[in-house]
Amino acid sequence: MIENPTIYHENDKVYYSDTCGPLLKAYQIGELKFQAWARHNYPCTSNIESIDLLPGLSTIGYWDACSEQNWGLDWHRNEGIEISFLETGSLEFMMGDTDYLVNPGEMIITRPWQPHKLGNPNIGVGRLHWLILDVGVRYPHQKWNWPSWIMINPEDLDELTNLLRYNELPVRKTDEEIKKCFQKISNLLPSSDPAKYESWLIIYINELLMNCLESFRKGPEIIDKSLTDSRRSIGYFIEEINKSYYELWTLESMAEYCGLGTTRFIFYCKQLVNMTPMQYLNSVRLKNAARLLIENPNENITKICYDCGYSSSQYFSTTFRKNYGCSPVNYRNKTFQKSQLE
Repeated sequence: MIENPTIYHENDKVYYSDTCGPLLKAYQIGELKFQAWARHNYPCTSNIESIDLLPGLSTIGYWDACSEQNWGLDWHRNEGIEISFLETGSLEFMMGDTDYLVNPGEMIITRPWQPHKLGNPNIGVGRLHWLILDVGVRYPHQKWNWPSWIMINPEDLDELTNLLRYNELPVRKTDEEIKKCFQKISNLLPSSDPAKYESWLIIYINELLMNCLESFRKGPEIIDKSLTDSRRSIGYFIEEINKSYYELWTLESMAEYCGLGTTRFIFYCKQLVNMTPMQYLNSVRLKNAARLLIENPNENITKICYDCGYSSSQYFSTTFRKNYGCSPVNYRNKTFQKSQLE
């Protein structure tokens, strides 16, 4: 099984799971206040992974900048759903092709498949709170699995999940109750003993989610169920394959990565690219092999073969000849001769 990576590829961009390196550096040199409990690669003042605190909570914290900063958080994705709240100041936020100016009392919601950045390019003065919960999804169609300590009534939790799945509006106005929840959470974070306050944090996070639900109910919410269509998830994956073609993908590992059975995975892939997944993967590998043959005229062809994800140089040569009508060596020579004539 191929593990869910912390690096995401899309078109010509590379997105990393949010490690907040610039934020941590600014904190270390005293340019802002920062408190966070976190696991994985997220920066923190208290590591909750080593004590197995609140499984599924990736990071929760705040920064407080009283002066203009010389850093921002570049394009990235998160391994979970992120809810951020701007208490004071203003913040430029970008998602997709849209720029937002976030104002005090507004929150930002992003999902794992949504690349975004903070600052344009730098962040300004302000106090920002955040929470990232891993609900076990990386693509839109996958079923959400909230941590077991989320104690909301099942019907309310289903409603909250659907509102978050079927509406991807990133910036929303909030109310005083959500602000109070984040403030109560931030008061716990300076503690050097997180386990002592685990119960309180569970209460406040559940309260926060219920207040988010109440805020959404005041709507009107635009519900678009096509956002969770499996074809949309496959579309994201196809874009990613164009940059991770060198991985040792199999049909089964690709389908598993997308959370689909192989039959459904093949069906949706054919709908989108008119090829089976393996045919499409092979076409991407060959296209990149042809590019590398020209860009690196002195590179060993066997190395290019392996760099493109092939495990057999003989199979690579046979497949390349079938697609381009000549061997990799002849393709490189012909292209070089053509460039000389031009």
